[in-house]
Amino acid sequence: MSATAGGRRGGRITYAVLICAVLVSAFPLYWTLVAASRSNAELARPLPALLPGPRLPDNLRSVLDEAAIGKALLNSLIVSGAITVGTVLCSTLAGFAFAKLRFRGRGALLGAVVASMMIPPQLGVIPLFMLIVELHWVNQLQAVILPGLVSAFGVFFMRQFLVQSLPDELIEAARVDGASYARIFRSIVVPVARPAMAVLGLLTFMTAWNDFFWPIVALSSQEPTVQVALRQLGGGYVHDQSVIMAGTLLGTLPVLLVFGLLGRQIVGGIMQGAVKG
Repeated sequence: MSATAGGRRGGRITYAVLICAVLVSAFPLYWTLVAASRSNAELARPLPALLPGPRLPDNLRSVLDEAAIGKALLNSLIVSGAITVGTVLCSTLAGFAFAKLRFRGRGALLGAVVASMMIPPQLGVIPLFMLIVELHWVNQLQAVILPGLVSAFGVFFMRQFLVQSLPDELIEAARVDGASYARIFRSIVVPVARPAMAVLGLLTFMTAWNDFFWPIVALSSQEPTVQVALRQLGGGYVHDQSVIMAGTLLGTLPVLLVFGLLGRQIVGGIMQGAVKG
């Protein structure tokens, strides 16, 4: 009986800790909703309101009036979607090659990929900007998309996953049956790597969506992404925090939607790793 009571008490403590962690994690998003539905004067009170108010539609209209948020959302979807698809595809192809194919210089190339992760990306901003100027890509979306199509982290991440999850015997059996490497990649590698591809896709989409530094360098206010457009909100002598929060809420919704779509694959990958462990 004492062991059973101790197990129940431990289970309750675990659930209490998990509930607290969920509340702490979700509170910033909830506060964004509350602030977006209130006025600037209400937020400036010593004890601000903790429940959503009625001003969310008005603040969203102010967002649409002050910034080209509709165009910015479309541009961010194009940029983030293209970068995500390119990064996941290229990283899975390269990860498969580094994990399962034998070719000369494989170790040196993989070392170069890992070493490139240690170089601060700020060091490449000036040469990259000079390149897009020569190509006449300034203020065009391809100037933001193409530099992000390949990720050293993505290549290393997919390589590590495929080393552990893809048996060599499966590839050898496919080669004996006459399958080409393209067929092996399409029919064997992609199904096995789907959980890792979902995780990498989510991380890449969030990184591209939240990127501010390179888009503000390569693009102008006439062709902004969401993060660049949010910079234009709440202007004036006193910044309107409620309008800024409304724009932030609007810019956060696509990320939540992507997480909802890929969440099952991510949880499936975690469970798969737990079973293998």
